[in-house]
Amino acid sequence: VLIFHPGPVNRGIEISLDVMKSERSFILTQVTNGVAIRMALMYLLLGNKNDNNN
Repeated sequence: VLIFHPGPVNRGIEISLDVMKSERSFILTQVTNGVAIRMALMYLLLGNKNDNNN
């Protein structure tokens, strides 16, 4: 079993601390990658105001 959560996590309420710290937890990786993906989507959808092609 792999554990994912997009964050933020209510530690000890939604997921126990032991589960969050386990080797099967990819929560930090998912949160980190999720930020980059959301930034890229905003860039694509809203456009780059500094781009000379506009």
